[in-house]
Amino acid sequence: MPQTNGVVHFEILGKDQKLLEAFYKGVFDWEITPAMEGYSLVKPGSGIGGGIGAMGEGHAHVTFYVAVEDVSTALALIESKGGKKAFGPHPIPDGGIIGGFLDPDGNLIGLVQGPPGM
Repeated sequence: MPQTNGVVHFEILGKDQKLLEAFYKGVFDWEITPAMEGYSLVKPGSGIGGGIGAMGEGHAHVTFYVAVEDVSTALALIESKGGKKAFGPHPIPDGGIIGGFLDPDGNLIGLVQGPPGM
């Protein structure tokens, strides 16, 4: 896991996952591989890695994830500063934990805690 508080991942979620994947592959030549139903990973080139997926019941959005030591603690701090918890903490396949919040202007930002031992 990169340094705490650094941007480590991005997401682009919309109505048509395949259309988005084809667009970003065509524009930026990104290597995109399926990760799970409704979500694919973008292999990092010279920047951070990311994901492209279908929004499901949510709203289409573009967001980024910030590395934190503890998602629960970060969400509590965010709420004390005027933000609002959007989701999480939730475990992810690599053993890490994700969460998300809305900033005071309603922008969705993600948090990620590395797997134990990282």
